[in-house]
Amino acid sequence: MKADNPDQPDGRLPDGDALVGGKFDTGDLDAGVPDEALNDRLPDSAALLFAPLDKRAFGTAIGAASALLLGATTAAMLLRPGPSAGLGLLANYFTGYSVSGTGALIGAAWAFAVGFVAGWLIAFTRNLTLAVSLFLIRSRMELDEASDFLDHI
Repeated sequence: MKADNPDQPDGRLPDGDALVGGKFDTGDLDAGVPDEALNDRLPDSAALLFAPLDKRAFGTAIGAASALLLGATTAAMLLRPGPSAGLGLLANYFTGYSVSGTGALIGAAWAFAVGFVAGWLIAFTRNLTLAVSLFLIRSRMELDEASDFLDHI
């Protein structure tokens, strides 16, 4: 393949990938290269996309945000004159909650617990989905690479 760039006479791009037919072809270049070496070429921004979420940290963050939101909403309802806008109905779900100062603390504790569980489950589901997707993509790639195995014998 003739390269247009005189600095890259073999048709390889500066990052080591070969340009074939307008697409990047790294199949032959990556043969026999350990996975650790392939991971070194992944840009940091792309590596963050595939990094698993910490379930405990994500659950804590969602729980804290939920607790702050419910506490702040209850405090705003206490400061506002007139009837509450149905916020008292949360007592059906959160035992001990009411639109009061102590009810705001009890509701914040319940909101943290529910938010933690929801955040943990969201992080778990995202990590599982990502792991299964990457496994399937890698399996398909390996199958495609081995599909012409008998042609080389």
